Amino acid sequence: MSKIATLVTSGYEDSELTSPKKALESAGHTVDIIENASNNKIYGEHGDEQDINVDIDDAKFDDYDALLLPGGGSPDALRVDERYVNFVKNFLMSNKPVFAICHGPQFFIQTGLANSLKLTAYTTIRYDLFYAGAEVLDQSVVVDKKHKLVTSRTPDDLDDFNRESLNLLK
Repeated sequence: MSKIATLVTSGYEDSELTSPKKALESAGHTVDIIENASNNKIYGEHGDEQDINVDIDDAKFDDYDALLLPGGGSPDALRVDERYVNFVKNFLMSNKPVFAICHGPQFFIQTGLANSLKLTAYTTIRYDLFYAGAEVLDQSVVVDKKHKLVTSRTPDDLDDFNRESLNLLK
């Protein structure tokens, strides 16, 4: 089974981390939560609490088969840090699967690779992604098969997002 890296910090949208994590783990995949300091905790916008498994400085791209980017305020907070941006960029350039929901696609703007992607995202950042050159659609889930990228807009789209993320790992 696959090992999934998740880049996330406090302020994430609870269900956009917990629902995909549960779906992935139920299918037999391993999900590591990566942030600034392992053995710390992070907190969602609505009270969820998660343990950090791996420090970003110890996270090795080659150890992971796919990447999950939950939304909420987390992506905006992390995308100012080159360590996270480079981790995301490596996934996009390697053609390993990437799953990003809501504000998760904000990372793609910083990578400089948005202009090659077909995706969706939360309403307020769709314009940013469009202006960065991405092909932006308003659909519950968009699968960019060329880049092995699955994106969705909001927690309302989680069923579609989880289904297509798992399909991409088959």
